[in-house]
Amino acid sequence: MKTTLQDLLAAGKPVIADGAMGTMLFSLGLEQGRAPELWNVEQPDKVRSVYRGYIEAGAQIILTNSFGGSRLRLELHGLGDRAAELCRAAAALARQEADAAPHPVVVAGSIGPTGHMLEPFGLLSMADAVAAFAEQARALVEGGVDVLWIETMSDLNEVRAAVQGCQQAAPGVPYVTTMTFDTNGRTMMGVTPEQAIAELGALGPLALGGNCGRGPDELEAVLNRMRAVNPDVVLVAKANAGLPRLEGGAAVYDATPEVMADFAVRLQAAGATIIGACCGSTPAHIRAIAERLRAG
Repeated sequence: MKTTLQDLLAAGKPVIADGAMGTMLFSLGLEQGRAPELWNVEQPDKVRSVYRGYIEAGAQIILTNSFGGSRLRLELHGLGDRAAELCRAAAALARQEADAAPHPVVVAGSIGPTGHMLEPFGLLSMADAVAAFAEQARALVEGGVDVLWIETMSDLNEVRAAVQGCQQAAPGVPYVTTMTFDTNGRTMMGVTPEQAIAELGALGPLALGGNCGRGPDELEAVLNRMRAVNPDVVLVAKANAGLPRLEGGAAVYDATPEVMADFAVRLQAAGATIIGACCGSTPAHIRAIAERLRAG
């Protein structure tokens, strides 16, 4: 059932976002080291099943399987020339599931980091980054997304490049921006929550906040700091399901659905309006979050 993020926010209630994509695809057989975006054309039914699982769990926002779908990121897999194709497919599959949903669902076009450092810290120029993000955003919009979702960023310059790319490719489409605070309350590039909310807010996103990171407890502290700077902004919270540990070379997350539901209440109290989960989470986590938040 089609809707907009603006309409969901206008209802004045918590908006439930989805959980991890990669975690679910690995559970369905995706091999470590393969580009998840390839499954949009090689295993479309499995990708659709992930979208459907989150919708059935109560998600009102589903993120497309396009996190690493920029030309620059896909070049690391030898797939750079297929960026538009794979992102368009990711969006089209999500659109099909959202349109068939029994409740209103927003399709958000996931745009993650390029995997390269921008100048002056690396070799990637701002112009090349903007062009890559524009290509990705254009394909996601062609595939049917309702909003562009710039996520898991550490560098404010990369966020600026992504926003510029989105504005260039789809000037009428709203966007959301989130950063990951995983280094003592800062991003890997040293950005504080206070800097993030001030500088990201100036870019005009529909909502902003944090995702991934070191789990919901650290994200709760980040949101409290953001809210202190701007109590009126729409905040997003999509934390990992606890701190990961390695078992057999794979990351294992210990936070149960019940634990994440408890944290969802705390994240809402910290100011979050859009609440979901990130790495290590499943539809069971989202169902628990949705039920707890809707119970009041």
